[in-house]
Amino acid sequence: MNTEHHWITTPITTDILRGALELEHTAHGVLPHRLPARARAQCSDGQLAMAESQPSGVRLVFRTRATAIELDTLRTKRAYVGVPPRPDGVYDLLVDGRLTGQATVTGGNTLTIDMTTGTAESRPGPPGTLRFTELPDGDKDVEIWLPYNETTELVALRTDAPVEPAPDRGRRVWLHHGSSISHGSDAASPTAIWPALAASLGGVELINLGLGGSALLDPFTARALRDTPADLISVKMGINLVNADLMRLRAFTPAVHGFLDTIR
Repeated sequence: MNTEHHWITTPITTDILRGALELEHTAHGVLPHRLPARARAQCSDGQLAMAESQPSGVRLVFRTRATAIELDTLRTKRAYVGVPPRPDGVYDLLVDGRLTGQATVTGGNTLTIDMTTGTAESRPGPPGTLRFTELPDGDKDVEIWLPYNETTELVALRTDAPVEPAPDRGRRVWLHHGSSISHGSDAASPTAIWPALAASLGGVELINLGLGGSALLDPFTARALRDTPADLISVKMGINLVNADLMRLRAFTPAVHGFLDTIR
């Protein structure tokens, strides 16, 4: 930790976190989830568990005079047997709505997946520290967008000036559900995924339920959409159902109607 600053630690709560439906308290801190516990309990699929815990569209949002910020996180990074290592997940820093910095975090857990056997092995690792310094002085809105492709436990937030929740700007809320294309796919950073770009252009608050490999007309996802306050809801459905060869026409048509009827 940089001892040149007088650090203030701020609890990480839903007051300063947007884009997550739930915060789970863990041994290290808090873990943002994009599906509620009730939904997670109804499906044991490992792909869904991984996708919903990856914080696509999730960001810390607060107002502060701080010129230095540290965030301790514990990431879980995926690795695939026989495949070159994936790039580290990127954090985007926005100050008053403008991209001001980007960084990655070292350490963390590694989940090694063998696609030939369908098995996965987890190796634990230590938390890492994200650091942004030389921010402009004065009151400002700060957003730290979390990596869309790494499960991220939030351990501690430190700043060299007090933090308060950002005021409600009266922006409408857009709730979106889709596949890995909406989750992030291979975007360069969390604010470069298409739902984040569209939300920025439209001036709306994003809640992104893009779930890689998991847009499968699950009733618990429809209920999560139904129960989440929003001004606009959009659904992108199709590719995961085809890839998984999950349904025939007889099942697909009423399943789509049932999904939409639940949301309505």
